[in-house]
Amino acid sequence: MRRVVVTGIGALTPIGNTAQAYLEGLQNGVSGANLITHFDATNFKTQFACELKNFQAEQFIHVREIRRVDKFQLYAMITSDEAIADAGLESDQLNLDRVGVIWGSGIGGLRSLESEVETYAAGDGTPRYNPFLIPKMIPDLAAGLISIKYGYRGINYSTVSACASATHAIGTAFDYIRIGRNDIIISGGSEAVVTKVGVGGFNAMKALSTRMMISKLLLDLLTLIAMVLYLEKAVLLWFWKNWNTL
Repeated sequence: MRRVVVTGIGALTPIGNTAQAYLEGLQNGVSGANLITHFDATNFKTQFACELKNFQAEQFIHVREIRRVDKFQLYAMITSDEAIADAGLESDQLNLDRVGVIWGSGIGGLRSLESEVETYAAGDGTPRYNPFLIPKMIPDLAAGLISIKYGYRGINYSTVSACASATHAIGTAFDYIRIGRNDIIISGGSEAVVTKVGVGGFNAMKALSTRMMISKLLLDLLTLIAMVLYLEKAVLLWFWKNWNTL
């Protein structure tokens, strides 16, 4: 069995858009939760999520390429770029047949599917689907896109095991290197399911917190009580000041 080490790290998270920013967010106790901005969640039981903050994809990838991939694939490409740079990997100095990618995603391109179905439903029934729809949906295309970009020809596939997908990807990559199947493996996971279908579906199975909604209702109630007390006080004060003139 060979020894396995981590040589590079990348991160794109709700509390930091780089590995260093993510670490600082953890150390400072930053919360990644906020109101949903990816869609109008007014009628949803859950109206908050952990979205990326101040993220501009154009800073990392050309606009033309962004239109061809789903967000979960975009996140995979950006974080792997950071990890590869951090590790100092140079493709011309590697045996590319011995470099692989194992990437996890629990659902894949849910937003892309949702968007295409909405477009079709709003049309006249004529099927006009984006030719990139299927590649955008497939979880394994995240690993494929990373390999295509860097020319890696080693092991390449996706792990799909719900919330443990990325953990299983990293664990499997560890085992493949340890037994000598590959020398280097880019591994991790990405997800992009803050969508109407994602939030609505998880709401339906009661898998998401609605605490913020309860807190909002409580705050509204307390605000109403405060307004009533204020008006009551104002009325009593008026009567006290004007009692002799009534």
